[in-house]
Amino acid sequence: MPTTPDQLAEWMNAREGEHLEFKEAKQNFHFEKLVKYCAAIANEGGGRMVLGITDKRPRRVVGSQAFGDLERTKAALVERLRLRIEGDEIMHPDGRVVVFTMPSRPIGMPIAVDGAYWMRAGEDLAPMTPDMLKRIFDEAAPDFSAEICPK
Repeated sequence: MPTTPDQLAEWMNAREGEHLEFKEAKQNFHFEKLVKYCAAIANEGGGRMVLGITDKRPRRVVGSQAFGDLERTKAALVERLRLRIEGDEIMHPDGRVVVFTMPSRPIGMPIAVDGAYWMRAGEDLAPMTPDMLKRIFDEAAPDFSAEICPK
């Protein structure tokens, strides 16, 4: 479902966090960095990455020329991450805005890129901590409290 201008305005007023990331990316954005951000957002429950908008508040549309062939970029993301990443263009009066939407990772399966499981760390990305990885891997473990005791 395409992003509406009203949704874009709502996101621009929202707080940036694990589920919402803004990047100016006026001219371009490195694909490998996009892959890591998509993995990090998926690892933290899913969300959106929006290119062509300032990340500091009050946010404004600056437009982005990054990823001109959106279908090719989406296909490359699916190939790298094995997740269905949606991509959407919004032709705003102040410039083109690109929105990537990531689903949450599968239960018990963090998404790795270049040998690390990424998460957001403030304004940057960082490898997940061992305790976070353990929590994710434990999601797929059997729940013995839900089983019936034979005696």
